[in-house]
Amino acid sequence: MGLTQALSTSLAGLNATQTGLSIIAGNVANAQTPGYVAQSATQIAVLGGDFGNSVRVTAINRMLDTFVQQQLRTETSGGAYADMKANFYQQLQQVYGQPGSSTSFDAAFNNFTSAVQALATSPNSAAAQGQTISAAQAFAAQLNTATANIQSLRGQADQGIASDVQVANNALQQIATINQQLQSTSVNDSSKATLEDQRDQYIDQLSKLFDIRTATSGNDVITVFTTSGTQLVGTQAAQLQFNPTGSITAAQQWNSDPAQSGLGSITLVPPGGGSGIDLIANGAIRSGEIGAYLNMRDNVLVQAQSQIDAIATQMSSALSDTTTAGSAVTVGAQNGFTTDVGGMLAGNTTQVTYTDSSNVQHTVSIVRVDDPSVLPLANAVTTDPNDTVVGIDFSGGMASVVTQLNTALGATGLQFANPSGTTLRVLDSGPGTITVNSVATTATATTLSGGSGALPFFVDVGAPYSGAITAAGSQSVGYAGRIQVNAALIADPSKLVSYQAGTPVGDATRPNFIYDQLSNASPQFSAATGIGSATSPYQGTLSAFLSQVVSTQSLATTAATNLQAGQDIVVNALQTRFNQSSAVNIDTEMANLLTLQNNYGANARVMATVKAMLDTLLQM
Repeated sequence: MGLTQALSTSLAGLNATQTGLSIIAGNVANAQTPGYVAQSATQIAVLGGDFGNSVRVTAINRMLDTFVQQQLRTETSGGAYADMKANFYQQLQQVYGQPGSSTSFDAAFNNFTSAVQALATSPNSAAAQGQTISAAQAFAAQLNTATANIQSLRGQADQGIASDVQVANNALQQIATINQQLQSTSVNDSSKATLEDQRDQYIDQLSKLFDIRTATSGNDVITVFTTSGTQLVGTQAAQLQFNPTGSITAAQQWNSDPAQSGLGSITLVPPGGGSGIDLIANGAIRSGEIGAYLNMRDNVLVQAQSQIDAIATQMSSALSDTTTAGSAVTVGAQNGFTTDVGGMLAGNTTQVTYTDSSNVQHTVSIVRVDDPSVLPLANAVTTDPNDTVVGIDFSGGMASVVTQLNTALGATGLQFANPSGTTLRVLDSGPGTITVNSVATTATATTLSGGSGALPFFVDVGAPYSGAITAAGSQSVGYAGRIQVNAALIADPSKLVSYQAGTPVGDATRPNFIYDQLSNASPQFSAATGIGSATSPYQGTLSAFLSQVVSTQSLATTAATNLQAGQDIVVNALQTRFNQSSAVNIDTEMANLLTLQNNYGANARVMATVKAMLDTLLQM
């Protein structure tokens, strides 16, 4: 080897060593910097040429396991989802109260029924009457407060989505900017690794907000997608749009049809503009904080509201509704029943059961509707899976009602007529056709002196509760937030006993009716409550349903807490594993430093020797 070759080789070694020392200095300086990934240099031997063998640094690499990194991002998304759900469930649990506690729903309801039971024992006691009113007011107030708290939680989730969307948009823009910068950065430039660290931090931010996946192209551009395949960012960033609702009511619910939705959706607008993609309607967000917010706002908390609405509606109806069986009637060769529908309010029903020629029994619920814009009604308004619902507009009078019924149900063999007044007659089509088994009409009491035990004990901000359906929605939605004890009953508690003129002072008829309805009535509850199903709805007493609600929420809270704990373990384990491969290890860096110092010294000695030899040659 000539002197020039030796000098060139040692100079290349010194340059490579200097790069290595700079990397070590950077690693040590950033050992505690969040998101920093340890760096190393890739060196190759350069053989031959006029200047002999040498070494060259071809790249500065980050020391990370990309597989573990992707797994960590996936589990981080799941962990953020579990954390947020557990947080909301714990807040929701406070709405229902701890099972068995004096502040729980079932305890407040039991106080009410106990007060009514005491009233039935001493109906002429003014104190017992007052205690019954007070207990009813306390339970109604608890339903009101629960509704306010649940809707407040929905509003909190809505605002959380808005905040996270802002964070996501910033992260998407930063990723696009860094992708553009990396395209013009040399592979052996140390700033490249720094930019990649910054980009990873923004991608990690996204993974906490919702579930994502990434793909890397040959020019070092990372493209980010949702796990459903929707592209979010490459060298250009899409933008998320979301309009927070602010104060949310029970009637405001998300719908995939924007014209019917009462809440904001998340729209992904492409970099070049144009029509956006509704990420909620497309199911593109399944995890992360935003996924949890959406699930709580649009599902869990809506179901929670349905549960307390069911309690309020069934309790009101149990005390105010009276079902009267129709009277059998024969007209020529036709048989059937008559029923008076004059007392029906919007939402009240007349139920017809009949057996067809194949000996199959059918049930039809004729629902009074005063707002024709909601017709036809869906079967969803009933809790009975074997019930066919027919909405009839009563606003046009009985002749119109009969015409509508014959049009809607004439094919079944049922024939309807109005012999007089508000009487509805339901007949078969004659011998050998169908058999009308029964007809019964349910009507809601509107006065405290109705001549029976039924009374409008609870009202909807002063109006009777009958389950009316209008263009604004069903009266049942959010009713728990509006339920009140009838003001006329508060003004005159004696109406808890006196149900008609001349009722004896100590008559227990009405108190016994109230207690029996609260304790023994066994209605069916909608599958929207999450208790029971559409094909097998839950049926039981109000007390049993309340216990189911409190127990179900308690179990859901426990399950969410357990999921959070389990997910945290997985995330922490993956984070530890990732840190082991990517974090700076000071011991390793010191060992590398010693090696580089030796290399530096060896190359320096070669250069010193070459210099001395050249000096000697020049002096000759």
